[in-house]
Amino acid sequence: MSPIRHKKKLVPAIAHVAAWVCFFTLPYLVFFPGLREFSMSNHTLTFIITTDIFLIIFYYLNTQFLIPRYLVHEKWLPYVLSIIACLLFFVIVPRQIATLIVPPENFTPPPGDPAGKIAMDPERQKLMRARRRSSNNYFNTAIFLLVMTVGTCITVVQRWLATEQHRKETENEKLNTELSFLKSQVNPHFFFNTLNNIYSLAIIRSEKTAPAVMKLSSIMRYILTETERDLVPLSNEVEFIHNYIDLQQVRLTDKVKLDFTITGNIGELLIAPLIFIPFVENAFKYGISTKEQSTIHIQLEAKEQHIYFSATNFIVQSENTMMENTGIGINNVKRRLELLYPGKHSLLTEEKGGYYYVTLHINTES
Repeated sequence: MSPIRHKKKLVPAIAHVAAWVCFFTLPYLVFFPGLREFSMSNHTLTFIITTDIFLIIFYYLNTQFLIPRYLVHEKWLPYVLSIIACLLFFVIVPRQIATLIVPPENFTPPPGDPAGKIAMDPERQKLMRARRRSSNNYFNTAIFLLVMTVGTCITVVQRWLATEQHRKETENEKLNTELSFLKSQVNPHFFFNTLNNIYSLAIIRSEKTAPAVMKLSSIMRYILTETERDLVPLSNEVEFIHNYIDLQQVRLTDKVKLDFTITGNIGELLIAPLIFIPFVENAFKYGISTKEQSTIHIQLEAKEQHIYFSATNFIVQSENTMMENTGIGINNVKRRLELLYPGKHSLLTEEKGGYYYVTLHINTES
């Protein structure tokens, strides 16, 4: 057994032993001043020890067997009947065992009977014993129900906490799996479009092909090294967008007006990788034309722990029939935003006046 696992088992065991010691010794510590005048017969001491032993047994019988088998599965009747049976056993059997081990001593007159009149009267002795037994039964019943209630509450709370922990671990595992899947979808989608651009340059034997390959190499290096991390510096993501725009500009004509502005201190913020690129990619894919004037405006602002991103592009009508195919990257980034920044982002996309608008706000505070 490893030291860590051994420690995990040892600490609860020590805690249980300490709790029982405190439980059984606390009454004597509270009433310590009166113990000097208090004398206890051997029978009474044996009875107390026997009762304590059975109390411990029934506590763990309840927490380790009855609750998992009946209470957890909402089998109320078997559980209640089992508790009642344990209570009857606890009230009757320990006294019988103590009597067998150490028989009761001769009757001792109570403090209110200094002359010993009760001791001389068998009927009154029998009555006094019955009263003491009844008082002990009430006390033992109260202690039993108290211990069983505390044990049930502790066990139920522990099982609830364990269930919540398992649920959170399952959700985190599901979240990480889904994020990995979404990220794996983003990369091929991005490379597919980029390779198409370079392929178009190669077909016409453009001199821009070699620089475009170098830009793609830089982009690939970023994706292979940075996107394995959950968060990257915003400055790295901005540089990645710059490389992507440079790669796209090799095929643009003078009819396309491009504006990419950055404001604020981007060096101190962290962001999930590849959050903005699907919107930039979408603007280039469906917002430029070689036949008519088209514009793309991209803006990114960093302000304290907040990032504001916006993208605006002219919708090329001749290619608008392909707009239904833009959903791969956009839908992925929407889902990633929901998973990574729940309640800490706002995204608005709309078409208005022949333009497509994207407005994204992310609160990066942890």
